[in-house]
Amino acid sequence: MDATIFLFLLQDGIINGAVYALVAIALVLVFAVTRVIFVPQGEFVAFAALTVAALENGNMPSTPWLLLALGAMAAVAEVVWHFREITLRRLIRIALLDLALPIALLLLTQALAPLKLGQLVNILLAVALITPMGPMLYRIAFEPLAHSSVLVLLMAAFGVHFSLMGLGLLFFGPEGIGTKPLSDASFSLGSLVVTGQSVAVLIVTAVLLVLFALFFGRTLLGKALRACSSNRIGARLVGIPTSVAGQFSFAIAALLGAVSGVLVGPLMTVFYDSGFLIGLKAFVAAIIGGLVSYPLTVVAALGVGFAEALFSFWASNFKEVLVFTLIIPVLAWRSLYAPHVEDAE
Repeated sequence: MDATIFLFLLQDGIINGAVYALVAIALVLVFAVTRVIFVPQGEFVAFAALTVAALENGNMPSTPWLLLALGAMAAVAEVVWHFREITLRRLIRIALLDLALPIALLLLTQALAPLKLGQLVNILLAVALITPMGPMLYRIAFEPLAHSSVLVLLMAAFGVHFSLMGLGLLFFGPEGIGTKPLSDASFSLGSLVVTGQSVAVLIVTAVLLVLFALFFGRTLLGKALRACSSNRIGARLVGIPTSVAGQFSFAIAALLGAVSGVLVGPLMTVFYDSGFLIGLKAFVAAIIGGLVSYPLTVVAALGVGFAEALFSFWASNFKEVLVFTLIIPVLAWRSLYAPHVEDAE
């Protein structure tokens, strides 16, 4: 391996690692606030990329119909599980967020999709369609199990994953699709060719990470989520509604997944089930970060991306297996030396 090849591999690793970092941060956030190992996080990535691809071709994506179905299920779930607590104000909120919002986005998508208004409109519309799915999924599948063990929540997460993967096959089909790059520009740094898409990925990731840090460090909602992640019982005792915190964490996770899908669409051919592998690689980074530390998770994600690039050069047929084996020494070390902490609940 000469210096030129190393630089190309380093570039690929950093770009892939930046995408993994966004997905891994979402996994850490959801686990910290709700104790859910959110296996379906990758579905947000795939669905966003496939939605953008459909809009680029002037076709009506199936995403609004999925959102409407999830909204109806979330409305029914909330009414059933909170029947004794239902008020008129709560019913109005359910009707607006779970029914009116998906219907409005459905009509908006039907009106805008044939017009091909450009990449910015397609991206904003895709993000708007994917983001509300997060809190809807939380209320459908996880809020009723909020006091269950981590293992039960993990089983529920796998159930949601397989359901969404089947729906993805139904709605988007088995064909792989790519999207247009965010920028067609390119320039040279010595022997290294840097594309505009690579720069866009780094800029968007850096901006989101800064906003993420500011949100948790400066806003009241961010501090409430941090309180829930530190001690759920204590957060409830001081008046922080953990259910609302869970919904917000899932909304942020869906937003980060949607943006990751927009970024990864031009880099690879996306299939309905491509998000699972992306989510697994991000999960490796999240485990290395201890499912606690956001900065360490970002660093670990960049390391996973670079390791994947090296493995694809040396042993491309086994790169996925080799990436996943990175988690083994970390788990072994923690099982031997990390102190055992009882679940707070």
